[in-house]
Amino acid sequence: MAVNSWHGIGNLGKDPELRYTPSGKAVATFSIAVTEKYNGEERTEWINIVVWEGLAEICGKYLEKGKRVYIEGRMQTRSYDDRDGNRRSITEIVAHKMDMLSPPSSGNQGQRPPASNNQVGPRESQYQQQQGGGFEEPVFNDDSDIPF
Repeated sequence: MAVNSWHGIGNLGKDPELRYTPSGKAVATFSIAVTEKYNGEERTEWINIVVWEGLAEICGKYLEKGKRVYIEGRMQTRSYDDRDGNRRSITEIVAHKMDMLSPPSSGNQGQRPPASNNQVGPRESQYQQQQGGGFEEPVFNDDSDIPF
């Protein structure tokens, strides 16, 4: 049995780049910095992230440079030819889940993407579309309401 699963938390290095394929599918690309500390030294890895369709549009609208995010997805390596005709390869994470961990900026105050597109995987989103419903986020009035 093989498992291809990646989970990580990092900060965006720049605003996501949102594009559309010729068939109209949205795709967003961005990178996150994942920093670890070991024996008093810091090491930062830059992880390339690719997001498709509805979640890509949410990333393009709500994410911005410096914001902290949680990403789940699968690792993929692909090859391409650069401008000079050299064969290159890139490893990236194809994300199927994204959670925003930073508070919204002043430009996005009061705006938050729907939970059905932000916090569930592809199976749950597909199920919601078929059932015509969505998950509701819990509302906590004070710290005593938080279940942990």
